[in-house]
Amino acid sequence: MTIADMEKPNERGLQQVAANERLTFFGLTLPYLLMVTALIVVPVGWLFYLSFIGRDGSFSFENYERMIKSKAYIRIFLTTFKISILTTIICAAIGYPLAYFMSQLSRKWANICMIGVLIPFWTSLLVRTYAWLVLLQKKGLLNNMAIEMGIISEPIKLVHNTTGTLIGMVHIMLPFLILPLYANMRAIDKDTLKAASSLGATPTRAFWTVFFPLSLPGLLAGLLIVFVLCLGFYVTPAILGGGKVIMAAMKISSNIELYFSWGAASALGVVLLVVTGIILFIASKLVSMDQLGNR
Repeated sequence: MTIADMEKPNERGLQQVAANERLTFFGLTLPYLLMVTALIVVPVGWLFYLSFIGRDGSFSFENYERMIKSKAYIRIFLTTFKISILTTIICAAIGYPLAYFMSQLSRKWANICMIGVLIPFWTSLLVRTYAWLVLLQKKGLLNNMAIEMGIISEPIKLVHNTTGTLIGMVHIMLPFLILPLYANMRAIDKDTLKAASSLGATPTRAFWTVFFPLSLPGLLAGLLIVFVLCLGFYVTPAILGGGKVIMAAMKISSNIELYFSWGAASALGVVLLVVTGIILFIASKLVSMDQLGNR
């Protein structure tokens, strides 16, 4: 018997073991695949299908044509992106210094600060939004205090406009930026800053040339989370915007509740889904998803 003849049974045995392993892995992932199919693939597929159904029930592109031709839809998209971008920028301006401050504290004090960041999650989103409505209205606490202190003579309109919407959305979205950013900053080795200082870099230069580039994955992850969540935000713009700040999610709701047009609502949902996918694709090209996850 040659060596080749002796190796054939071993080769067949290894192939059988590999096939059994693949079958086992498939069996273990089958419940997950069924769940994903039932909860994600089927609803999204149904959403795409409904978006091509016209008012008469036939296959049509009228829902997408309406979004392209209608100035109302264009204004809604512009408002949605404007509010989302402004909210993301303000969250970055507030969240980055706060996350940096927390990362420089000891574990004990950083955990205490983290509790302050997480406390808003313990309160209902609806309750927090109505709390801002009470604070910001014309006869609210802020206007009354400002008038009593002589800062202003007449109440300032802080709700039912873009200002009130931004205030409420920044308050709600800020923790979503701080959490990944703080985790990223905490993981940065402080010896790198010491090394930069030992080479003659000033604290400012060490921060911008060493610390800031290392914190970019966490910052981009936070910006991505905030922006994507803002695109589909509904409760806060509806309450603090007072019907004057109409975003895409509010239009989807009105298409279903007022006009009973599932096709138009589905088309708008598909557009938001595609935009989100494009944003995630661009983000994956800028920073790998593994790098975002590890940070």
